[in-house]
Amino acid sequence: MKLRHKFITFAVLVHVLILGLSILLIEQSRYLFLVIEIFIIASLVVTIHLYRAFLKPLNLLTAGIESIKDREFSTTFLKTGQHELDQLIDVYNRMIEQLRNERVKQREQHFFLERLIEVTPIGVIIFDLDEKINMINPAARTMLGLHEDETYGCSLDDFKDALGSQLAGMNPGEVRIIRVSGVKTYRCRKSQFLDRGFHRHFVVIEELTREIIASQKRAYDKVIRMMSHEVNNSVGAVNSILQSSLNYKEQLTPDDRADYENIIKVAIERNINLNEFMSNFANVVRIPPPQKVPYDIHKLLESIGILMDAECRGRNIEIRWKLAPVPLMVEVDVQQMEQVLVNVFRNAIEAIDTGGTIEVQTENSNSQFLKIIDSGEGISSQARPYLFTPFYSTRKNGQGIGLTLIREILINHNFSFDLETVQPGRTEFRIDFSDAGVMA
Repeated sequence: MKLRHKFITFAVLVHVLILGLSILLIEQSRYLFLVIEIFIIASLVVTIHLYRAFLKPLNLLTAGIESIKDREFSTTFLKTGQHELDQLIDVYNRMIEQLRNERVKQREQHFFLERLIEVTPIGVIIFDLDEKINMINPAARTMLGLHEDETYGCSLDDFKDALGSQLAGMNPGEVRIIRVSGVKTYRCRKSQFLDRGFHRHFVVIEELTREIIASQKRAYDKVIRMMSHEVNNSVGAVNSILQSSLNYKEQLTPDDRADYENIIKVAIERNINLNEFMSNFANVVRIPPPQKVPYDIHKLLESIGILMDAECRGRNIEIRWKLAPVPLMVEVDVQQMEQVLVNVFRNAIEAIDTGGTIEVQTENSNSQFLKIIDSGEGISSQARPYLFTPFYSTRKNGQGIGLTLIREILINHNFSFDLETVQPGRTEFRIDFSDAGVMA
């Protein structure tokens, strides 16, 4: 039974009892009966007044409880002039104001956190209790190569790329360095947080590619410059001495003269080769900043195709062209981009060796990219992590300069790129122009 019902029941019983007693006294004293009736009427008036005063705090508490249940923190109460009730109203209004301020603060912090996650270059993936993706920011989608509609409600096990598959195998609290295609390097951390008493996981992905490349370049730049300087100075002086030594061949017997001259010339030739070898390394660290101009990539591909045609025909390699129907205008340094494409073509030809195809694709609609696909033997799993590592080569006489040069030029142009064997007999070199200076 509610408190108000108890109060009404008590008041009714008391007044009925008094009324009954007054009826018993009516025969003895009409005057006393009249006094009791007046008392009953006055008591009823006072009881109703007290009942209303008593119900005001209850109604206030009920209305306040309903507002809190509905999470409606904008409703406050006016003071009534009753001291006790006004104290209750004052406490309630202060509580509601504090709740309202806390909710506004919480919403502002939540909005700020959402915006911070949205714009940060660090990838963030938050999972629900079933390890499905609940939220993923644009940076993480870009790193995984996904569109927005491909992510929500999925798990990392659904992604077959190298980064996604390795993220799926991480445990809470684990930090892992992941290298993709030998180019991009990521530091990934999986952690957890409490949400309504349950543990939920999230992954933070930080790209370290540029930092690692810059660190590598600082390391080999100084070494190569020092070695190049020393070798050039030494080779020049030694060759000068060897050339002078040839003047003494006339002092030898005819039988020894030919051998002497041949030995000196071989030594000079080896010195020249050593000088060229060091020059190739020095060229990698001397790449100037790109002087970009608008240029049609199709025109550049056409000239390189003509350059490579004779060698391809000699090796029985067919070049297939699948170019976009409109020019692919891009802001590039033409000479540097030509170096890149020549090296990519040469690598494709050497991968095929004899008998195969090189397919050249371009796209200039929703995205702008270039693909050069060869039918060679592909990239081994052992070599894959070391692709684009400075001066790493799998060829017997390779110096590892070609891919290093490609990497430096494309990074200076802010182009993203990738080299991957997608299936046996299909290795793709992709250059994406979408985010760097493409002209419609």
